[in-house]
Amino acid sequence: MTTHRFGVRLGFAFLAATLLAPCVGAQQNDTPQKPGKLIRSGDVLSGELNAMRVRDARKGGKRVATYQITSEPRRLPPPNGLCNLETGPETFQLVTTSEAQAAQLRSLAGREISVKVDEIACAQDAGQMSEAIVTKWSVVTK
Repeated sequence: MTTHRFGVRLGFAFLAATLLAPCVGAQQNDTPQKPGKLIRSGDVLSGELNAMRVRDARKGGKRVATYQITSEPRRLPPPNGLCNLETGPETFQLVTTSEAQAAQLRSLAGREISVKVDEIACAQDAGQMSEAIVTKWSVVTK
């Protein structure tokens, strides 16, 4: 009394149930993440250094190297706080002020580094690739 399609439909129903069950469980187990640790002037920021090539609008569209540290979420000092994010910024752009700083970062690209932060703020310009900007910094040797 059963048809061939019954088995196919039962197979699709079983497949759908097994694929959707982890999704439903993951949605129920979402707990709100806590904001990261506070980072102040003089603190050390550690993470992987990435080198990116972006076009600078101020230099006529010329490509410039931009360096970014990916780290754990951090809170910035007031009034910046979490930079309009749930847990705080995780990517920090290092602003180079001299060719010596750029050369130093160029040799460390792709590695884990530590940087002593002197000035930090939330990213506000549309072209900035990171969530926070570190304007004054120095590399800390381990």
